[in-house]
Amino acid sequence: MHKEYPLGHLAGLRITATPMAIIGALLLWALLTLIGVRILTMPVGVALAFGLIGSLLHYLSELIHNIGHSIAARRTSHPMTGVRLGTFLFFGTSLYPADEPPLPGKVHIRRALGGPIMNILVGALFGALGLLLPASNGLLYALVWFLAIDNLFILGLGALLPLGFTDGSTILYWRGRA
Repeated sequence: MHKEYPLGHLAGLRITATPMAIIGALLLWALLTLIGVRILTMPVGVALAFGLIGSLLHYLSELIHNIGHSIAARRTSHPMTGVRLGTFLFFGTSLYPADEPPLPGKVHIRRALGGPIMNILVGALFGALGLLLPASNGLLYALVWFLAIDNLFILGLGALLPLGFTDGSTILYWRGRA
């Protein structure tokens, strides 16, 4: 079993993090800082803030992703119990009861779709907000567009790719068994 640190409860879910969540957050902070300096031509201090806030917002978006799964799971009458952050470095895992009975494929598919749908909606919302903001808003502008891209393309559409650890893999596996 992974070492887990309790972070509290959100939307009726027990939230924990593995040491990989810390490593992932530090790597993401470094990557976003580098993007801020090299691509967005931010001063180093602003880029460090962009990286730190962006990495925190990514994990918040990951929690939103799992709340989407949780909403879908409750609607199937087979709810989640928690979220483990850092299972896959930057990403988390939805947790279900250990004694959950075997479920039909369509239940797994409905639960799997909840997360990406939630992030696509959030990404579209932040994309619309980004179109309304003037680019001169600097850090805020960059963070809004980061949220739009992260939610829409990474946690939304990207989660639908069948990569072995994604919702797309769950959907592909259960599609023929629904």
